[in-house]
Amino acid sequence: MYLITGASGGLAQTAAELLLESVPADQVILTTRAPGKLQSFADRGVHVRYADFADPVGLEAAFEGAERMLLVSTAQVGTRIGLHRNAIDAARRAGVRYLAYTSIVGAGTVDNDAVVCLEHRATEEILRESGLRWNALRDAQYAQAVAYFIAPGAVAMGSMVGAWGEGTVGFVSREDCAASAVGALLGRGEDDRAYEITGPEELSYRQVCALIAEISGADIAYVPISDEEQYAIFDSMGVPREYDEEAIAASPIPWNSDDMVSFSRAIRLGHMSSLSDAVQILAGRAPRSIRSVLEEAAATWPPAAPPADATETVVEAAR
Repeated sequence: MYLITGASGGLAQTAAELLLESVPADQVILTTRAPGKLQSFADRGVHVRYADFADPVGLEAAFEGAERMLLVSTAQVGTRIGLHRNAIDAARRAGVRYLAYTSIVGAGTVDNDAVVCLEHRATEEILRESGLRWNALRDAQYAQAVAYFIAPGAVAMGSMVGAWGEGTVGFVSREDCAASAVGALLGRGEDDRAYEITGPEELSYRQVCALIAEISGADIAYVPISDEEQYAIFDSMGVPREYDEEAIAASPIPWNSDDMVSFSRAIRLGHMSSLSDAVQILAGRAPRSIRSVLEEAAATWPPAAPPADATETVVEAAR
């Protein structure tokens, strides 16, 4: 049987739908802390089970009967190494033989100190030492994160302000990450190795800014800033610096600033630069370009800002 964790989340739900195209429903287990959100899968004969990575005892029962498992990393950046260890240990005890883990590009770079990469690197080490057959699926930054979170503000303000510098990223669509994860789960990859899951090209944020401007018709300035200036902007917005569930729930951005600033710095330093053919190998198709994702998202963007120097206003307000 096949198991996917965190199945009420977007990536895992997409992966579940893709898996059901190849595997009978009664051979699929989906775990989540919110089983009610997966009723449509249960109605189709999928085994939907409650699982909380903070409950090691309950996890073993939740994973029972699974032989191949996709461990989708949790969202609690800054606190999740122990949760992932609980899941891997429970998988081994439950008799799981193979585990694919959604990691991140840059996790294999020793001097990359981005918070998210440190956590994924630690989880990969736990997985390598587990005795299970495994794959680490190191996803590049989602193109959708740019298209739906960054681009709207850039269009509305007439500027894209960030600490990414001129570093490049192989932006990848979330659907390609899900399809690659399912390919690994179905055994299309080579066991006991990491795959870097990227789009078809590497681009800097300056180049992405130019694409957004071209697609939207807006005049958008690319404005590189320092880590300190980036922190100040997030502080002014009420974004917590460290992971705190209550503070993040009240924040306009669902991540902490230590995570985001260290991630931007890793991009600037070239630690997140990668390009591979893993999507073709695991998903059996060419990856989508970030341009296609931006074009798809453009209908959701706000009207372009009137000609003005919005950039200086944003940066100065944060100083």
